[in-house]
Amino acid sequence: MNQEPIRVGIAGLGRSGWSIHAGLLSTLEEQYRVTAVVDADEGRRQEAVERFDCMAYTDYDELLNDPGVELVVVALPSHLHASASIAALEKGKHVVCEKPMATSLEDADRMIQAAADTGRVLTIFQQRRYQPEFIKVREILSSGLLGRIVQIRVAASGFSRRWDWQTLQKFGGGSLNNTGPHFLDQALQLYGPDYPDTIFCHLDRTLTLGDADDFVKIVFKGPNAPVVDIEISSCDAYPPETWHIQGTLGGLTGTPRELRWRWVVPEEMPPRELDTRPTPDRSYNRDQLTWHEETWTPPVDTRTAFQGFYRDLYATIREGKPLAITPESVRRVMWLQEECHRLCPLPQEIE
Repeated sequence: MNQEPIRVGIAGLGRSGWSIHAGLLSTLEEQYRVTAVVDADEGRRQEAVERFDCMAYTDYDELLNDPGVELVVVALPSHLHASASIAALEKGKHVVCEKPMATSLEDADRMIQAAADTGRVLTIFQQRRYQPEFIKVREILSSGLLGRIVQIRVAASGFSRRWDWQTLQKFGGGSLNNTGPHFLDQALQLYGPDYPDTIFCHLDRTLTLGDADDFVKIVFKGPNAPVVDIEISSCDAYPPETWHIQGTLGGLTGTPRELRWRWVVPEEMPPRELDTRPTPDRSYNRDQLTWHEETWTPPVDTRTAFQGFYRDLYATIREGKPLAITPESVRRVMWLQEECHRLCPLPQEIE
């Protein structure tokens, strides 16, 4: 079994390629070695050479033709994800593609087909599946402690302006495409394996200086599944907590830094029967319930948790273990994003 470090080429040294991927890979030296990078900015290339003693290219094809690169991390602007991933797969490289997987469902399907045709590994960097508080939320919901889950509400809101390339439609920008994949993916993982059959979406431009959306409201539902409510807003002066979950035996609320949940035990609830007679003193029914409550804080920081993505990928490439985050599982995110764009098209993009 080949247990040598996987040789990585990073395409794009911006916020994601440098601050996230290069940072994570540098902490996993036994599993990965950055051997090449490509970026148009000379300063960024030089910084990578000094840090990793790697090859630095100005042209993406040069990186793909480097025989020392086994795995390509596609951290280019969103509208290039599909074409860059497919080109790497066709050159025999494994691929980690940043989110969003693509800017259309058709392109996502082309990526999946290219991975199948070439026999290479394609995975999407939906790293928030490894986020400690998400794992804890999933654990609590799966335990049945909160009963049947009626609604899952997820919020990622604040009050701020943006004016970079991610605010432009022509680059695949907007909050739905850029912030949305994190929370749509988490919500769909909790929702269940099926595709929802009822979707409401509203997209709006509020504070962004570009032409893409910066307010996203999505509500979806399906048979035997909870209602899911997702809000991503740039104009929320009083942002709510990330999680608010309602169940028939209790609920959960909180943020990545702290979760709180409370529940009742059916056997401890006073026996009641439906009674249509007038209530004493015209009062409402009042239940005397015994609540059980717990709180949780993450045992590790987020950066350490996200190492799990690359550890699992190493096990897939070097040891033949099943891929943890399959492109097919991320396809549902792409499908939901495309449905939202169809239901609520934005005005024509800026040229």
